[in-house]
Amino acid sequence: MRLAVLACLVAIGALFGLASAAPAGTRVVVKTRTYHITGNTGLALVQAMDRKGPKHGFMTHAIALTGYAVDWDLDTSQDNGVCRLRRANGTLNLFYTFPRVASATTPTLRKRWTRFFAGVRAHEETHGRIAREMMRATERSISGLRVADDRSCYKTRREAQRRIKATNAAYEAKQLAFDAREHRDGGHVQHLVIALVRP
Repeated sequence: MRLAVLACLVAIGALFGLASAAPAGTRVVVKTRTYHITGNTGLALVQAMDRKGPKHGFMTHAIALTGYAVDWDLDTSQDNGVCRLRRANGTLNLFYTFPRVASATTPTLRKRWTRFFAGVRAHEETHGRIAREMMRATERSISGLRVADDRSCYKTRREAQRRIKATNAAYEAKQLAFDAREHRDGGHVQHLVIALVRP
């Protein structure tokens, strides 16, 4: 249940995709994929996730994964040398990957799996919530941006991109801190796995 490598793209231009509700000026596009696992015990399911889960790094696999990419469509205008950011529309592309049990299991194991998966989903959706908060913070940081002596609006766009990158970095730190808490020894993720594999 690790966070995917983040891609931040500051774009000038149109964006495509289906959007869900989000703050004015931003939209969220969510895509979810699953990978199938089988097993007749909790341990077998954990081993299947370790083999088939989404890649995290070069050699390891995660149980589930959240990744995202950010695009901003910036519209500027200038008047008497003063450039202002008229509009900043952001798109957050969220990508979730979850395991899915493909084989029938015993009622006891199904119950344990349901609890386990609810915890996994809550973890990944927290990553998604932090990413949404990042979009709102970014929008606030660039709203009303004005730069004097910028007839080409180059300095204004450069400053907007600097603020976007700084906000992304601050929220990436929040993502990493959340993962560190969840994945530490004795943390929430370990408790989820232990509850799934216990006899």
